[in-house]
Amino acid sequence: MAAIERSILVVDDEALIRINLAVFFEDEGFQVFEAGDADEAIGILDANPSIQVVLTDVQMPGSMDGVKLAHYVRNRFPPTLLVVASGAVKLTAADLPAHTMFLAKPFDPRFVLSEIDRLSA
Repeated sequence: MAAIERSILVVDDEALIRINLAVFFEDEGFQVFEAGDADEAIGILDANPSIQVVLTDVQMPGSMDGVKLAHYVRNRFPPTLLVVASGAVKLTAADLPAHTMFLAKPFDPRFVLSEIDRLSA
């Protein structure tokens, strides 16, 4: 029996961080999509509505930051697991949509993976 295809969209304007996360999740068996800003992320989500996890940075250039993107994803794609990360901004649950995990940067991607596994179970 084939394993269930898992997918994640990594949204970060810092290419090195985005690429490192993409490689980590690819190595863990995920189909990985990458975006450098929220507008690009929305285009990818519209084209691939089956994406299961969105991991986004908060501070990014463009029409919206990662918090606004998280709210957009929660409203448009409700079952999506959301992970919001920032090295500069401290957010509370009140700032984020329901069922969103916040991480302070730098973070260990293995912790994110364990939380995805836990929340997906």
